[in-house]
Amino acid sequence: MAKTRSHLGSTRHGLESRFFFTFFFAVWDVSNESSCHTAHMSQAALPDLNLLDAAALRTLIVTQNQHLVTTQNRLTATEEQLTATEEQLRSRESEIEHLKLLIAQLHRMQFGRKSEKLGQQIEQLELRLEELQSNAIQVPKEPSRPSQAGAASARPARRPLPAHLPRQTRKLEPPHTACPDCGGKLTKLGEDISEMLEYVPASFLVIRYVRSKLSCTACERIVQAAAPSRPIERGIAGPGLLAHVLVSKYADHLPLYRQSEIYARQYVDLERSTLADWVAGSTYLFAPLVEALRTYVMAPGKLHADETPVPVLAPGTGKTKKGRLWTYVRDDRPAGNPAAPAVWFAYSPDRKGEHPERHLREFRGTLQADAYAGFQQLYEDGRIQEACCWAHVRRKWYDLQQAHGLPLAAEALKRIGELYAIEKEIRGRPPDERRQVRQARAKPLLDCLRQWFEETLSKLSRKSDTTVVIRYALSRWNALIRYCDDGHLEIDNNAAERALRAVAVGRKNYLFAGSDRGGERAAALYSLIGSAKLNGLDPESYLREVLTRIADHPIRRIEELLPWNLAANQSCAIRPAA
Repeated sequence: MAKTRSHLGSTRHGLESRFFFTFFFAVWDVSNESSCHTAHMSQAALPDLNLLDAAALRTLIVTQNQHLVTTQNRLTATEEQLTATEEQLRSRESEIEHLKLLIAQLHRMQFGRKSEKLGQQIEQLELRLEELQSNAIQVPKEPSRPSQAGAASARPARRPLPAHLPRQTRKLEPPHTACPDCGGKLTKLGEDISEMLEYVPASFLVIRYVRSKLSCTACERIVQAAAPSRPIERGIAGPGLLAHVLVSKYADHLPLYRQSEIYARQYVDLERSTLADWVAGSTYLFAPLVEALRTYVMAPGKLHADETPVPVLAPGTGKTKKGRLWTYVRDDRPAGNPAAPAVWFAYSPDRKGEHPERHLREFRGTLQADAYAGFQQLYEDGRIQEACCWAHVRRKWYDLQQAHGLPLAAEALKRIGELYAIEKEIRGRPPDERRQVRQARAKPLLDCLRQWFEETLSKLSRKSDTTVVIRYALSRWNALIRYCDDGHLEIDNNAAERALRAVAVGRKNYLFAGSDRGGERAAALYSLIGSAKLNGLDPESYLREVLTRIADHPIRRIEELLPWNLAANQSCAIRPAA
């Protein structure tokens, strides 16, 4: 844009300096009577200025001056328009960066405080950001000056299209069979290749099974192939369609009524009630597999746990009540354990402590969770040890720092960040090595942090927000530092929080579950889909394979259909997750 403005300025200056040159050498048709002359300048037949009288010269000067003034006005208007466009682009880029910062902050607050109002703010900001970025494409930007190339923010390089996608090659040959200049023979010099990403809409397919009947000519015995089993008895949906419906709802968060509208655009009428019946029938088939998954997750050792509210329609009232989805994650990969990760969800109609007590009745080991009071009774008999989450402590300090900008909060975040830096270094190493590093490096930092907490607490008011945060940490100190003595444990409970993110997005789209049974179905499908993702599998491909086999699979070997076992079977047509 600066180059353009400079060019316009030089153009204006050039026009002014060349005025008299144009005056003396332009062809001017004074009388407009000759057909050989036009209103344009020409150097083919220059007029003899000595032959022009004073009136003709005066007319020529006035006309040229009018042209010059008009050109100057146009250049001024163009320069003003370019200046306004440049300011608009600067303002737009500044707003984009500000919106990105706000969205990042609100995302963090949303998963920390779980505020539905924050979710609406994020949606509005993302829509505004999308609009600004779309509009920015329509306005041409000035080429970067060489001196400003380093300072300007570079656009991200375009990545090549995925190599695994099928290619359709369309060759474009020149229309010429001979050289268009001399008529000589053309030989191939090379070729230019470019690619464009296209989308082929998904389509339905009807599979027709034709079972021939054969009759014996001697005894009239009739033989026929057995009918293939269907995932849902007498149902019309195949495994692929069922898997698509389930993943669309519970992984892609698309409610059934929206799916019904999408299918109708392909002239396939699938009522919402039909889709709901398929979800219920599939969940019934999955029940033994989900129970096998629960048994695997609850094996003795270390377990991550968390819960989140789910609005559920209360029967007969037209209102919603608060149900709960509990998540339990087994994931020992950070400690170098090759055992497959898995997640199990459970639904309950309320938040009473009896529910986690029932879920964990067979578990022995360490439970990494937040400070929910319902978990406290689990630690009383020593069967389960408590390990608290440093991410919760850090989040409380972060909120203080954002709200008040306290130097104390910044110092606390810095000290906790040093603990996380150590964890980043030892992630994936064996438990013994992790324990040794933590004892040598993290333990002294924790001792200093506790001492600093206690010294700071003595200087604060009892009612201050900072006092509440420090007391939260000190009252759970033994559970917070337990990870230093056990290399199998993690510094936080982020594994469980990550598992709940899908529930948070789905909750926003569904608004509420239809009943307690709907909550139980959601828990079962979240368990299978979440475990498939943890093992690097495409959820739809995994569920399709399970639905293809489960109707005829022996119940005593149901563990063979767990995600990691199916993935190990090379005969399975399961895609890895992207």
